[in-house]
Amino acid sequence: MVKCSTQESGILLHVTSLPGDYGIGEIGKEAKQFIDCLKKMGQSLWQILPLGYPGNTQSPYDLLSSFAGNPLLISLETLVKNGYLRKESLPVNPKQENHQIDFGSLIHYKMDILNHAAETFYNHTSEEIERLYQNFCKENDYWLDDYSLFLTLKKIHNGKAWNHWSDSFRNRETIALKKINDEYFSEIEKTKIIQFLFHSQWKGLKKYASKNGVKIIGDLPLYVTYDSAEVWANPELFSLNSNGDMSFVSGVPPCFFSKTGQLWGHPLYQWEAHKASHYKWWKSRFKKLYEMVDVIRIDHFNGIAKYWKVPAESSTAVNGEWVEGPGENFFEQIFNYLDGNSIIAEDLGEAEKEGGELKNKYGIPGMKILQSAFGNGHKSYPHSYTENCVVYTGTHDNDTTVGWFHSQPGEGNTQTKNEIDTERTNVLKYLKTDGEEIHWDMIKTALSSKANTVIIPLQDILGLDSSARMNIPGTVSGNWRWRFDWSMLTEEIMHRMKILTIKFNRNQI
Repeated sequence: MVKCSTQESGILLHVTSLPGDYGIGEIGKEAKQFIDCLKKMGQSLWQILPLGYPGNTQSPYDLLSSFAGNPLLISLETLVKNGYLRKESLPVNPKQENHQIDFGSLIHYKMDILNHAAETFYNHTSEEIERLYQNFCKENDYWLDDYSLFLTLKKIHNGKAWNHWSDSFRNRETIALKKINDEYFSEIEKTKIIQFLFHSQWKGLKKYASKNGVKIIGDLPLYVTYDSAEVWANPELFSLNSNGDMSFVSGVPPCFFSKTGQLWGHPLYQWEAHKASHYKWWKSRFKKLYEMVDVIRIDHFNGIAKYWKVPAESSTAVNGEWVEGPGENFFEQIFNYLDGNSIIAEDLGEAEKEGGELKNKYGIPGMKILQSAFGNGHKSYPHSYTENCVVYTGTHDNDTTVGWFHSQPGEGNTQTKNEIDTERTNVLKYLKTDGEEIHWDMIKTALSSKANTVIIPLQDILGLDSSARMNIPGTVSGNWRWRFDWSMLTEEIMHRMKILTIKFNRNQI
């Protein structure tokens, strides 16, 4: 039901990292051009990160809503084409240095432009588009109404988290919310219009990908952000105290990336409440995401089997405890509802044993990371990988392969010099290489494995160093900013990737 049954491969690249003229990757011509490039390379999969609207950290795993799309990804040129903007209103050369997104300036100017486009839409759209918009609002009212009201209230409260709002709004008193809906009708409507524009553009991109034989792998974060529309609207589904504050938060104990663990800070779930509702909210999350992608990767899959519970007042994740998750009961409900959609389990790190049992019971493919295959005492070399798994050279949380190979102690890891030297020796010996083109050596190894599915970050295909790293776990600044330029992805590189893909019988296009 959930297995990947044919050998195929693809590229990991978040939409924000696409080239373009307006400061961030968009759902426009560049996204379609990237699909064309995937086709040239013989790739049939495009893996992205969560598409939601990030909070202040700009992390795609720290979202204001589990359902809403990120407005910053909306293509401005498409809005011009559709008549909602004038070409001269678009910014010229937005601030960007060394292929890095400048979120500070980007958010201000782009949201102003999008609000202007939404106002034009509101006042001048055609009857046909208006009908499509009304249908969108009706079909998505289960999340859209709360989300648009949530964003409006955040503006009224100067961006404060919902637990610092006035009591009547924090507690969702009916009369107070009705008053806001009436007084701020146009503001709320613009928020809904922006979501309509996002989802319309994404629908067009998804159709283009399908037409060209490319499947999109989406990402479902296990946890949601405390300051989000979902927690505000459904506090009974989360482990909160009588004041609505978090008593415990998410994280993982000390790990490869941090000696004090990772303190994610999400609210934990009230799993009994979810079970009593037959996981209605979760089914809605899966349903919405499957409207947008072909395959879902469940981030931190192991947390469904067992999760790390940390007191909310803790400054690190060290003082937590393991708690049993919903496990089989969750998947029995979800799989009966999904009816055959494909899933990938991010089953790395802590609770691998418990997560593995759950994954194996349902035949869900897990992940193998080549950068983790050569450490001290590691016994899971690539030749031992089974068919039902997804092999990566690295993920968005890893350094690039070139950066990893040349890493030093303390640079985004907890390894000692001796451990790094031993790992590097193991790599060179196993791959039978001098390391001069370590990224291609690793790509070839991944593609030649028995795994049905292989995913390569674009940074590795381009042979980029640590400056192109997407994220360093446990840190909150400087992440999620990398973008590439079309000049990097040369015809020679694409041809080389296609030759390797064909050689190992993964060319599905």
